[in-house]
Amino acid sequence: MDELEQLRRTPLPFARLLGIRYTAAAKDKVSAELLVRDELCTLPAVMHGGAIMAFADTLGAAATLLNLPEGAGTTTIESKTNFLAPAPAGSTVLGETIPVHRGRRTMVWQTRVTTAEGRLVAVVTQTQMVLDKK
Repeated sequence: MDELEQLRRTPLPFARLLGIRYTAAAKDKVSAELLVRDELCTLPAVMHGGAIMAFADTLGAAATLLNLPEGAGTTTIESKTNFLAPAPAGSTVLGETIPVHRGRRTMVWQTRVTTAEGRLVAVVTQTQMVLDKK
């Protein structure tokens, strides 16, 4: 099974709740898209910052999952977001996550969130802790 199929088959309930659709996946990059539904917005009708962060966090966690040793887990221990432009309700945002660092104990990922037209919405850098096998 390739990495994209692995992510699509992994039970990630929050990713399903958000409506994330993975479009590409490899150990060094994960891409996905998300429809900006009204439930993910604030006023005016633009994507809520927390929804943007949740989208990016989910992509970073998914990328970490693809790089973990068998039986290990992960959790986010730090996240920083620069918000640069709004994503209006009804639009689609794209996320692309690439590694900054992939170590034994931590992994750092940078996610760029853009509109479908290419406008940069946010840049998120997060650190994932690698949890030992149980």
